[in-house]
Amino acid sequence: MTEIGARLWVVPGGHIPFPSTGPEPAFTGFDQLCVLNTTDTRADTEMHLYYEDAEPVGPYAITVDARRVRHVRLNDLIDPEAVRLDRPYGCLLRSPVPVVVQFLRQDTRLPGVVALTAAMAYPA
Repeated sequence: MTEIGARLWVVPGGHIPFPSTGPEPAFTGFDQLCVLNTTDTRADTEMHLYYEDAEPVGPYAITVDARRVRHVRLNDLIDPEAVRLDRPYGCLLRSPVPVVVQFLRQDTRLPGVVALTAAMAYPA
C-alpha cells in the first residue's frame, strides 16, 4: 500500500460551538477530526491544543489502526483535560506514520439550523 499524508498536521481555527439547540448527540455542536491511516502500521498520534489565553494542553492520544480511518469528536476528549467549549483554539497533531487529517464542524446554535463546515488540516 502506498503511504500518503504527512506526520505533522495543523488546524489553526478550532472553536466548538456552544450551546446547541438540537437533541443530543446527533444535533450537538462539535468539532471533529477525521484521521486516515493508509499504512500497514498503527498510528499512535498525539494532539496538542493551543488557546489564545491559556497554556497549551496535551497530549491527547488518538490511535488509528493500520489501513483504517477514525473520526474523533473533540468534545469527547477529556484526558488530560476536557476540551474547552466556545473557546478559540488551534491544534497540532503528530503521527509516527504519514496520515491524512480532515477537520469538520457542526454548528447547531440557531434553532432548526444545522451548519456543517469541512476543511483539510494543513500538513506542516
